[in-house]
Amino acid sequence: MHDADERKVSAWFLPSLMLVGAVAGSVLGSTLGHRWKDPALEPLVLAVRLCGVVFLSILKGLIIPLVVTSVISAITRMGDLRRMGRLAAMTLTYFLTTTFLAVGTGIVLVNLIRPGEAGSAPAAAAMPEVQSTAQAIYDVVTGMFPPNLFGAAVDGNILGLLVYSIFFGAVLALDRARAATLIDVIDAANEAFLRLVRYVIWLAPIGIFGLVADRLGQAGGGDVVWTELRRLGWYASCVLLGLVLHSTITLPLVLRFLARRNPLRYAAGMADALITAVGTASSAATMPITLRCAMRENGVSRRAADFVIPLGTTINMDGTALYEAVAVIFVAQSLGLDLTVAQQIVVLFTATLAAIGAAAIPEAGLVTMVIVLGAVGLPAEGIGLILAIDWILDRFRTGANVWGDAVGAALVDRHLPRDPDAADPAVERRVAV
Repeated sequence: MHDADERKVSAWFLPSLMLVGAVAGSVLGSTLGHRWKDPALEPLVLAVRLCGVVFLSILKGLIIPLVVTSVISAITRMGDLRRMGRLAAMTLTYFLTTTFLAVGTGIVLVNLIRPGEAGSAPAAAAMPEVQSTAQAIYDVVTGMFPPNLFGAAVDGNILGLLVYSIFFGAVLALDRARAATLIDVIDAANEAFLRLVRYVIWLAPIGIFGLVADRLGQAGGGDVVWTELRRLGWYASCVLLGLVLHSTITLPLVLRFLARRNPLRYAAGMADALITAVGTASSAATMPITLRCAMRENGVSRRAADFVIPLGTTINMDGTALYEAVAVIFVAQSLGLDLTVAQQIVVLFTATLAAIGAAAIPEAGLVTMVIVLGAVGLPAEGIGLILAIDWILDRFRTGANVWGDAVGAALVDRHLPRDPDAADPAVERRVAV
């Protein structure tokens, strides 16, 4: 099958299979959830769980090599390091601006809907172990400079690897002539990992089926899930409405007027990544697919995609920031407290910073939320009020995170100066995936 034909087929066929997998997993988990711990069902449960665990493990295994090779390749392709400065400034400006807009949307909605005052407050669930605010900030900063790169890779410290990859790529770019062989090796490795993603993506329908079915089954089935949703319905509705508004209005406006892209067409090209994000609840695990969709389906240049998407996966968390702001004000409302305007401004800034420190893994925002709670004097135990349905909302905010990264890549690609050494701009966009 030719690349063009394959691209047309995968544009609708693979996302359809992913949706089928999600629906089938929902049906199985909802139907058998009340018997999920029954020893008689153990072989079936383990088989279903295996589908999700193996798929997620393969994706996670691609994260470290993709982050390192893609960032180094992107920076060495900058040529003149002054371009890297412009690229970094443009990218960080976009990240901060859209995150602020996302948090602002959440704060406005939670003040209008006031979900914490809708009925009695839910009973607090068991609290996870959380750090102090100062310790959490300290860990984020020190994590940027790990003393052992191999240890950082083992621990999954993507932020630290990202920082060192940027430094290493910048050093290679200073003397491309002497480093040409090493740069070629890194570029070849990057293309090989992207090609591997091309084959792994076809496991997504089975993986999503296993992940959704097992999570619903562990929760006790559809009845339990819907009971929790009804109990916290106003809060969940507020978060979901904020995510929808940010994803369908704010980001498409950026895409249409600043990146000069058709939002519907661009979203269709990102379908594989968005469905995977919702299915896995991990923007890090989704990153290989996000890169593939941005470059292969939407024609984003490698220079932009290889820099923006790995960086965005680490620090650009629009959905997480919005969710943390809504959750903190919801906790205050549930406790009968009214945050002042000044306190809500503090929430605006701290939610943005806390989201930057959140790991790109499922439900990592719960840990960094303690920073926001502590900033306005709320007890960390307030997190327990939302644990019951956090795993559901986590999937949708991950989708918003991934969508924000994809839009950022398109925006930067639009305004990034083209490589004067490239004879044909299409050469730069060609990706062997």
